Amino acid sequence: MPRDRSIPTDKSIFNTRVLHLRIKDKHAAVLRDRAMWTNQVWRREKRFLSGYDFAPFTKGAGKEGIPLHSQTIQAISEEYATRRKQFKKVKLRWRISRGSKRSLGWIPFKASALTYRNGQLWLSGINTPLSLWDSYGLSKYKLGAGNIAEDSRGRWYINITVKVAKTAPTVGKGELGIDLGLKDFAGFSDEAIENVEAQQFYRDLEPKLSTAQRANKKRQVKKIHARIANRRKDFHHQLSTSLVRRYGAIFVGNVNASALAKTRQAKSVLDAGWSQFRTYLQYKCDDAGGSFAEVNEAYSTQDCSACNTRSGPKGMKELGIREWVCSLTDQGCSDSQRDRNAAKNILRRGRATLAVGIHVI
Repeated sequence: MPRDRSIPTDKSIFNTRVLHLRIKDKHAAVLRDRAMWTNQVWRREKRFLSGYDFAPFTKGAGKEGIPLHSQTIQAISEEYATRRKQFKKVKLRWRISRGSKRSLGWIPFKASALTYRNGQLWLSGINTPLSLWDSYGLSKYKLGAGNIAEDSRGRWYINITVKVAKTAPTVGKGELGIDLGLKDFAGFSDEAIENVEAQQFYRDLEPKLSTAQRANKKRQVKKIHARIANRRKDFHHQLSTSLVRRYGAIFVGNVNASALAKTRQAKSVLDAGWSQFRTYLQYKCDDAGGSFAEVNEAYSTQDCSACNTRSGPKGMKELGIREWVCSLTDQGCSDSQRDRNAAKNILRRGRATLAVGIHVI
């Protein structure tokens, strides 16, 4: 989208997106310094103040030696106030600067503090321009607020919010129900496509990770964890993109990943990354002009998708049953594959939300 201040600002024709770009390593020292000072900008206050209410307490901080722009200090105060209300705690364990539990670097900024010129970013409070790998072409966007963040390997990235024009509706016209699982990562209601087998991102590299941990090779451990995360992201991106291009409406079961992560299946649940996949599906459907909804998946594996009779396998003891026959076969019900049957029920429930006019994105 060309930079043009005459462009209408109607929210209905724009989507907000976050661009994620890596900053070159030569700036790591100055960014670490500013991130350390970011950790110092907070105040113990027994009242639950808003970010605006904190402003009088931080006024003049720059003159007292804190090398941060006033707008960055405002953004830090707003984040601190938000987290106090979120966790309902007056005192937070906020931004550790040193030691083994050091917080990863973080520097927030407001839109007016950021300028892009000649392939470099100028950020108020940092005297030198920041060089980066500009894979998006930032000159095409009007830049918004965001933050600079450090990853576990000491690499720095900038995350910038931008407005992008909504595209025409997706070419795909079909509807799809998706049942997320552990044996099959995704079971589909459309029998024309095969269910997707669960990937072993963590377990494939677990032997190498264990060896590096026993040898106390911390850099190697971080590298392996990053590789696992990148493989998972790539898989989720490719699968979600292919589905959005093919279907105009996608419905996914609301499987509770956080609850299952506390069970004996924790490794497999975390390795699957269901929440990340649903997030990718949602924003890609939004971009493509399609529909997306998370649907209550309760009893979706037990209910026959043909006659709605609750005759399928029940409980943990029957979790291994992958195919079953409905008890009402005289009504035309056939053999049911567990994940595909659940996906068909999710599709039916998703259609019901659209039928009553529920807005799903």
